[in-house]
Amino acid sequence: MASSSSYSNCPCAACKFLRRKCMPDCVFAPYFPPEEPQKFTNVHKIFGASNVSKLLNEVLPHQREDAVNSLAYEAEARIKDPVYGCVGAISVLQRQVMKLQKELDATNADLIRYTCNEMPTTTTIITTSQRGSERGTSSIAQSSSFYYHSTWNNDHP
Repeated sequence: MASSSSYSNCPCAACKFLRRKCMPDCVFAPYFPPEEPQKFTNVHKIFGASNVSKLLNEVLPHQREDAVNSLAYEAEARIKDPVYGCVGAISVLQRQVMKLQKELDATNADLIRYTCNEMPTTTTIITTSQRGSERGTSSIAQSSSFYYHSTWNNDHP
């Protein structure tokens, strides 16, 4: 019963924004606490209080918190980027992942080149197996599908 008295003493962010009395059965209260008024303001601006209320009533109770967090994230992204919203943020992250993957591939290739120069027995074996070939170790060093597994991390001598 203590929780219902907290609703009457301090309205949730939604009821405060909408200037209405916060009832004990307020659908917004558990998800829009009075300490986070901007969360509801953003969600209301993008989706509208009525739509959010309908959505929360249709969603199963154990899924409501995730739904509100998703709405809040999308609303914030939509306010920052009105055209693309979350999709813009996802695109930026995907480009970063692709850039980092290319960087990792280049670093692995450098590591392979370095390792092949440091290990003459490997270079000799490759060179002798490719007699007459001008490629030497460069064909292995440029292979993007081969990743060097360091020998110092293995237990084998």
